[in-house]
Amino acid sequence: MLNRGKPDQTDHVRGWIEERERVFLAPQAAKSAETLGRRRPEAECPLRTAFQRDRDRIVHCKAFRRLKHKTQVFLSPTGDHYRTRLTHTLEVSQIARTIGRALALNEDLIEAIALGHDLGHTPFGHGGERVLNEIVPGGFHHNRQSLRVVDHLEKDGRGLNLTHEVRDGILKHSKGRSHPILTEPDLRPMTLEGQVVRVADIVAYLNHDLDDAIRADILRPEDVPEDIRRSLGATHGERIHTLVRDTVRASLESGLSEIRLSPAMLEQVERLRAFLFDRVYDMPQILAEFERARKVIVDLYELFMNDDRIFEKEIGPLAPGVRREQRVCDHIAGMTDRYALELFKSLFLPRPWMKL
Repeated sequence: MLNRGKPDQTDHVRGWIEERERVFLAPQAAKSAETLGRRRPEAECPLRTAFQRDRDRIVHCKAFRRLKHKTQVFLSPTGDHYRTRLTHTLEVSQIARTIGRALALNEDLIEAIALGHDLGHTPFGHGGERVLNEIVPGGFHHNRQSLRVVDHLEKDGRGLNLTHEVRDGILKHSKGRSHPILTEPDLRPMTLEGQVVRVADIVAYLNHDLDDAIRADILRPEDVPEDIRRSLGATHGERIHTLVRDTVRASLESGLSEIRLSPAMLEQVERLRAFLFDRVYDMPQILAEFERARKVIVDLYELFMNDDRIFEKEIGPLAPGVRREQRVCDHIAGMTDRYALELFKSLFLPRPWMKL
């Protein structure tokens, strides 16, 4: 029976959580009650903080579900245990939350940024991203596309209306090939939580890409240079523990002015990245497969740009307001590997003759 006329205690749950953040989180942590707000104002939830709502919106969106069929390193792997873009995202979230909890930062904000950081990734991994960057006017970067997904593409164009802090962390999570963590101040996420995700992203992918390369018999554990094994650890778990612990220690030593690795550990990280580029990412077999994937993306892009009938069938009615190039880019970037391959097959490859 409803307690008509009596106050509902659930109306105060968000306030309890926000008060707990003020008491228990580090002074430098982002507080939900102090968010800079959303692009469109909306009523607060009585149960969840602003950052909790952002996390939930990301988990329930379509772009998040598609990550399970997008390449991490190996194109359309048949083995059950190779990482996909979704499992990468979950590993980033786990590592980032471990760091954030040790530093008394806001885990809800960390989780929201981590779960949303790769929503704009293309099919076929970074190979697909490079192709779109070459052929789309103005270029293409998955971090900007991830922000576009949450701002404009999800929910039939309404977007997820996330908080400024989450949007900033998504936009600024990405790394260059050199000096991936130490960046110019204006490129660094505005919150320590966003900086945590940036570090966790590289900790995750360095270790799971190495693990997948060993599983695929591309590398043997002893192929990793001895000094890297000695500094970071000989196993997947040891390497992650070493890097997470170093991040916590170095960040505390900075007085939580930033999230960082120690100089010695950063040097080992950059050496491991260079090793993976040399022995895995740029190996001829993988590059050959990405070259095939390149043809899929280029041919689909050109067909959508030049054939109005196919455009309207696959993407929707031609309409003013958004450049055709942008709509085609959005559509291709949102594809999973298998959808892109099946669409290419149906549009470009001959079909078996059927007697009518």
